[in-house]
Amino acid sequence: MQDLKGLILSGGKGTRLRPITHTSAKQLVPVANKPVLFYGIEAMGQAGIEDVGIIIAPETGEEVKAAAGDGSRFGVKLTYLLQDEPLGLAHAVLTAQEFLSDSPFVMYLGDNLLQGGIADLVAAFRSSEPDALILLTQVPDPEHYGVAELNDGRVVQLVEKPLEPHTDLALVGVYMFTPAVYDAAKSITPSGRGELEITDAIQHMVDGGRRVEPHIVNGWWKDTGRLEDMLAANRLVLDTIDSRIEGELAESQVDGRVVIEPGARLERCAVRGPAVIGAGASLIDCYVGPYTAVGRGCTIENAEVEHSIMLEGAAVRNLAGRMESSLLGRNVTIGRDRRQPRAYRFMVGDNSEIGIL
Repeated sequence: MQDLKGLILSGGKGTRLRPITHTSAKQLVPVANKPVLFYGIEAMGQAGIEDVGIIIAPETGEEVKAAAGDGSRFGVKLTYLLQDEPLGLAHAVLTAQEFLSDSPFVMYLGDNLLQGGIADLVAAFRSSEPDALILLTQVPDPEHYGVAELNDGRVVQLVEKPLEPHTDLALVGVYMFTPAVYDAAKSITPSGRGELEITDAIQHMVDGGRRVEPHIVNGWWKDTGRLEDMLAANRLVLDTIDSRIEGELAESQVDGRVVIEPGARLERCAVRGPAVIGAGASLIDCYVGPYTAVGRGCTIENAEVEHSIMLEGAAVRNLAGRMESSLLGRNVTIGRDRRQPRAYRFMVGDNSEIGIL
């Protein structure tokens, strides 16, 4: 099999992560202080795929370009491909056809995380040379995903977000194709939601006698499109970190696997890992609990934070209780004024959610 190319999808509106995605691409929301998109690019490089196209949207494309650059720091060459409208994954494949040419390729959804990368899967694709290889994993809520039905280890049917799923095998956001997928993508019609579904294209390949192989993923996989999935992915990645203390500790205690990046300063704080404290962060008289990622330049004072993600410049001050299971956007400030009377005061954007327990 000739050299593979890579295709990463970084379009889409990210409606399930609003209001964070009103101002930023969902693929750039960080997990363990690294944009989700970067994990996919790194996975391509680690699998030996050097030529990678990234599908971008008009609204967020420039931000994605500025963040990922030319790909050299990941060991790959990045080419940006504009998809004018989010008309489906199969439409994205057709958008990239000129770039991909006649090469087999790996398609990776840019808001997905897959444990262990894709090197072994790429090797399996190279050795068995099917027309397509799809990744599947068991999920408790298959109605939210594309679902596969197998018969004697062969793919017989794929259905996108079925109301009554016949199996619990969901399509993981990594696919491998030969150029045979282009004819399939051109042969299907838009679904009820107006998109060219990749599941329909793969089904067309199956019905046409093409060889579509399934591969069951045993490790974890996360689609980070929802808050609870972002927090779960953050937890899973933090579980893999090694301790590294490069910031300044003043009368502070660090337990477990904790990363404190350069320029961060902790005064009279306790941090229990796994956790990461970003460069230039300022923590004073606070507790940071497990599975927390504190971004660059964040501030925590007189507060407790656990199992949360704080993006760059966010601040939490003077909380009477613990903030947990939360995602704070860039430069968000949460705090309690010490003056009387005690009351809540909010300035909140569209599609936000506040929980007071």
